[in-house]
Amino acid sequence: MDARVRYADVRPYTVPDTFAELTGPAEGIVVLPTSLDWTPKQAYDLADDVDVRLLYETVLREAMHTEEVGRHVNGALLVHIWPQLWLPLRLRVMWESKFPDLVPVAA
Repeated sequence: MDARVRYADVRPYTVPDTFAELTGPAEGIVVLPTSLDWTPKQAYDLADDVDVRLLYETVLREAMHTEEVGRHVNGALLVHIWPQLWLPLRLRVMWESKFPDLVPVAA
């Protein structure tokens, strides 16, 4: 049995207490601070689906405070884009446990 502890299994993730806290913009350009995104791409166009996915994946993985999540993530956009996000399994489970509306409905 492999007893190694993976970083993804212990990394702290931030999940807000309520969905109402997700008051980020629904349109325009979002520029993340280097504390969240230290890559060369700093601006994300919310009219571009790829940019929205990259922005939300970055914020959900890297934010250490609920205020950071709420400032950059819009609840309606999150629901729309959730099934396409590439997230660590533990992070996805934490969000879906807190907000069951994010769980995809089986067809």
